[in-house]
Parts: sequence; structure tokens; C-alpha cells
Amino acid sequence: MLTTKRKPASVGEILTEEFMQPMGLTQSALAEAMGVQRKHVNELCGDRRTVTAATALILARVFGNSPDFWLNLQRRSDLWAVMNTPEQRERVERARPLRNAA
Repeated sequence: MLTTKRKPASVGEILTEEFMQPMGLTQSALAEAMGVQRKHVNELCGDRRTVTAATALILARVFGNSPDFWLNLQRRSDLWAVMNTPEQRERVERARPLRNAA
């Protein structure tokens, strides 16, 4: 479980700052390389779209890394958001472990 209070870097931040900027890629150029609409890339960069398994596979192919890298970024952001949203955290804390769970 994430124990840090510091929000992890989002998929959009990593995509933009660690991949696109150093490579001099525009959103249009990345969209073309990915075979998707520019809107798709814009929403990823702006954290208005999450990384799905299909998107992770595409990003991994384009950048030469693993789909797990992209899915783990998304997972960390999702977990942090739940644990740092009072309503969501309360919902999680209401759950009780089963005694005989395997």
C-alpha cells in the first residue's frame, strides 16, 4: 500500500516530461506514431484519460519499454487518489477481512 503523502507523478507528466520533451515530440507526432487521434494523446498528457492495457501496449511499442511500466504508473496514481480522497478512503476502511480467507 502507498504510504506517501506526496502525489506520484502522473502518466501525463511522465509521458510529457520524460519522453516527449526530450525526444522533441509533439502531441501530433506521438499520435501518428501511436496510430491514434491527437485528442487521445492530448487527454493522456492532460491526465483526462487513463492508460488501458491496449494503450500500455501501444506506448511500450512506440517507446521501446514495457507495458508494465505504463500500467504501473497508472496503478500508482489510481491507488494514491483513492487513499487520499476522504470518501474513497472511508469506503475502503469500511471493508472487513474475512476470518477464513485463503
